[in-house]
Amino acid sequence: MKNYRTSKRIKTFAQYFIAVFMAVVTFFPLIVTFISSLKTNDEILLGMFSIPKELHFQNYPDAIRIANALRSIGNSLFVAIVTLIVTVVIAMPAAYVIARKSFGYLKAAYFLFMAGVMVPVHCTLVSVSKISSALGTKNSYTFLILIYTAFNLSQAIFLFTGYIRGLDRGLDEAAKIDGCGDLKLLTMIITPICKPIIATEAILVFIYGYSELIFSLILITDSNKYTISRAMLNFTANFTTDYGPQFAFVIMSMIPMLIIYLFLHEKVEAGMLAGAVKG
Repeated sequence: MKNYRTSKRIKTFAQYFIAVFMAVVTFFPLIVTFISSLKTNDEILLGMFSIPKELHFQNYPDAIRIANALRSIGNSLFVAIVTLIVTVVIAMPAAYVIARKSFGYLKAAYFLFMAGVMVPVHCTLVSVSKISSALGTKNSYTFLILIYTAFNLSQAIFLFTGYIRGLDRGLDEAAKIDGCGDLKLLTMIITPICKPIIATEAILVFIYGYSELIFSLILITDSNKYTISRAMLNFTANFTTDYGPQFAFVIMSMIPMLIIYLFLHEKVEAGMLAGAVKG
């Protein structure tokens, strides 16, 4: 009995130790970034982990001025939100058809989508740039959103298809007996049940659209349309970098992501757990 209690205490201690360690590893970069956002350039260069002698809140107005922070954050929010909406609206019907219908070509179509998951996104930069130049879509959010949607569709269809395949087909039969067509079945029954996996994919697509740099760098040249990643480059000149305002900009740009995650984290966790057993 004594040995059992001892082993249980050791196990509990190990669990707490791992939890605390993971919390420190997770929050330490955020804490360092926040502290650095209140320092001068000299203090940051002399010691990243030191406590500032005086809180330099001027970094935040400087970030708004140098990188047009509020506008660039708004631009990124717009691009990310529209991208996730378009991705979900296209991927859900596609996944429903692939998961529930038995047409002969669907298996081949599904494998084509899965091949899209394996394509390195940035190997298409030259092609995308040439297409954009030919179509005259430089500085066009519409084209940028379509590119983001195209590269997120494969993953979305993969996740949604696996989740829908794990749902009982009896739901479909009962709905059809009550007079539901495919559209009503998808929108009124399947989609509400799929909220956890939709929330998971929405977070993934939002993070991609909110923070992507390379495509925004080659497709957006108008400073008023800069997204966060593109505006971040404004802090670096030929010979100097404004580190304090840059860290302040990072903190400001994180706030929308944290708010969205706080609202959706339960559904995201449920979707991830369900994705581990469904499909």
